[in-house]
Amino acid sequence: MAQGEVLEFEEYVRTRQDALLRSARRLVPDPVDAQDLLQTALVRTYGRWEGIADKRLADAYLRRVMINTRTEWWRARKLEEVPTEQLPDASVEDSTEQHADRALLMDVMKVLAPKQRSVVVLRHWEQMSTEETAAALGMSAGTVKSTLHRALARLREELEARDLVARALEREERERCAA
Repeated sequence: MAQGEVLEFEEYVRTRQDALLRSARRLVPDPVDAQDLLQTALVRTYGRWEGIADKRLADAYLRRVMINTRTEWWRARKLEEVPTEQLPDASVEDSTEQHADRALLMDVMKVLAPKQRSVVVLRHWEQMSTEETAAALGMSAGTVKSTLHRALARLREELEARDLVARALEREERERCAA
C-alpha cells in the first residue's frame, strides 16, 4: 500500500470512527466487544483498502466486514466443544414419562365419583391417615376404607380398559403398516 493510501485510510478512520463504533454497538451488546469488532473489521479492511474503487461505499463495506466477523465469532463460540472418546457420566433426567403418567392419572381420576376422588386424593396424594381423611371428609374410618377400596378397584379397571384399547390400536396400526 502506498504512503498516500495509508494516510487516506487513517483519515477515513478518524472521521468515521464514531459512526462505525455505533454500528458495531448495534451488532454486539458489550461495548468492549464492539470495540474489538470494529478494530478487527478495520484491520481486515486495511488490507483491502486499495481494492475499494468507490470510497463512498467504504462504510457499507466495513459494516459488511463487521457483520461477517460477528458471525464468525458466534460460530466459533458455538463450536467450543471438544470431541472425546468417553462420554461424561452426567445424565439429564427425562421427565416426559412422569408427566405423561400424571396426565393419564388426572384423566382417569375423572371416572371416579366426587366422594371417591376426595378419598383417593387425601389418602394418596396428601398422604393423610385413614382417621385424618375421615375427619376431613366428615365420615367414619370404615367408610373411608371401603370407599378407597372401591375407588382403587375402579381406577384399576379403567387403566386396564385403556391399556386394552391402546394395545388394540397398536395392533391395528402394525397390521395396517404391514399391508
